[in-house]
Amino acid sequence: QGPLVESGGGLVQPGGSLRLSCAASGFALDYYDIGWFRQAPGKEREGVSCISGQNGRTYYADSVKGRFTISREIAKNTVYLQMNSLKPEDTAVYYCATEWGRGTCPLKSPKYRGQGTQVTVSS
Repeated sequence: QGPLVESGGGLVQPGGSLRLSCAASGFALDYYDIGWFRQAPGKEREGVSCISGQNGRTYYADSVKGRFTISREIAKNTVYLQMNSLKPEDTAVYYCATEWGRGTCPLKSPKYRGQGTQVTVSS
């Protein structure tokens, strides 16, 4: 396993919720900015959210503002993405990623990403 490992994806009905986890290993996640991206078939990669390693400040794409919440649990070295009011257009593979730096939110050029976790929103 690499330094970032995602989990928590699955199948959910529209309007439902999921919580994704991104477990960091080999480094302290409060040192680097960590972001979530998603990619759906035939679509460009989209930056969804980011959390500053330095101060915990959060950033969101307009498409998920008010529905998604990024957070971190330092003791578990884990970043979470709580996704509520899910829509079919949220269907994608979700990746957590980092540029191995600070002051990089929202991430533009991830230097490393995890293996991804599939989120499918369908009735």
